[in-house]
Amino acid sequence: MKPQITKKGGLMKPQTQKEVLLDPEIRSSEVLDFERRLSGKIVGQDRAVRRIVNMYQIYLAGMAVPGRPIGNLLFLGPTGSGKTRVVEASAEILFGSPRAFVKLDCAEFQHSHEIAKLIGSPPGYLGHRETPPLLTQEAIDQHQTDRCRMTFVLFDEIEKANEALWQLLLGILDKATLTLGDNRKVDLSRCVVFMTSNLGAVEMSEMLSGGIGFTSGVRTDASNLESIDRKMYHTALEVAKRKFSPEFMNRLDKVVVFRTLNHQDLRQVLDIELNEVQNRIMASSLDIRFYFRCMAEAKEFLLREGTDLKYGARHLKRAIERHFVYPLSNLIATGQIGLGDVIKIDLAPSSDKLTFSKEQESQTFSAAPGR
Repeated sequence: MKPQITKKGGLMKPQTQKEVLLDPEIRSSEVLDFERRLSGKIVGQDRAVRRIVNMYQIYLAGMAVPGRPIGNLLFLGPTGSGKTRVVEASAEILFGSPRAFVKLDCAEFQHSHEIAKLIGSPPGYLGHRETPPLLTQEAIDQHQTDRCRMTFVLFDEIEKANEALWQLLLGILDKATLTLGDNRKVDLSRCVVFMTSNLGAVEMSEMLSGGIGFTSGVRTDASNLESIDRKMYHTALEVAKRKFSPEFMNRLDKVVVFRTLNHQDLRQVLDIELNEVQNRIMASSLDIRFYFRCMAEAKEFLLREGTDLKYGARHLKRAIERHFVYPLSNLIATGQIGLGDVIKIDLAPSSDKLTFSKEQESQTFSAAPGR
């Protein structure tokens, strides 16, 4: 900094600017709102939530690496742990629908010739015009909104795909481009690429045999949980490294290992699913909107019926449909429930069966009663 000269010819002492310490841990209000809403929909998978939130922050800041997808994430973990649910919940928050993303079931690409369904067959092949490719630029762009010019692409159960699909993925993950059968280019630079796999699930289940949160004989202090969590992560990662090539693994931004949901996690999932049932009732095309109150004993019954270490949250959802939603549907169809009713769901004292009783009739819809 050059010294300044005063009117009398003297020298002024140069003034130094004061440094302002910045905090890179602060998140924008938009990202904080996204994180809050996503955490309210996802139970027990904080690691996955953090990774997606970080990707969203990078997108909003315009700091994604040019010529690559915004993020490449591999989700590993047992069935029912919420791998696909994380993508659905994120899409629902950002794009308004849990189905607002491109989903490719890799079980449909177990043979090399089936890759033609993904990229289309070259001109001249029989049926070329009758088999349009699945992963086109139109399919990529259709879910983008003015507020969020980004797309989620999910390759579900990637381990089931033929090696030819893995070779295609190398170009997508590295250069964010895909060449279709008719030589058109697909740009995936505004995409977050998710891949899910059950690799390592058997080994993880063996580690949790007798499980955390399922039996009282297992220590559940913080240090023990952290140790088991680290072992599960390294176990799943080693299985993935044995399955996929180093070139494939090297193109991933992050490998996220989903842990098996314990009893307390499933209790939170139950509350979320019951809230979803209430939302389905209120959004029904039939003009029979009503409220229900699920008592504590009924919730415990649903947890008992829906808790299975091997199947995670999916088994609980099936129990809710079987013991809760189906009986409610019968009551609606037979006219036993009317508009504005309040239904109490409890457990019969002498049998493992839910009871449904009408507490009040013709209530207004100003606010939903608490459970």
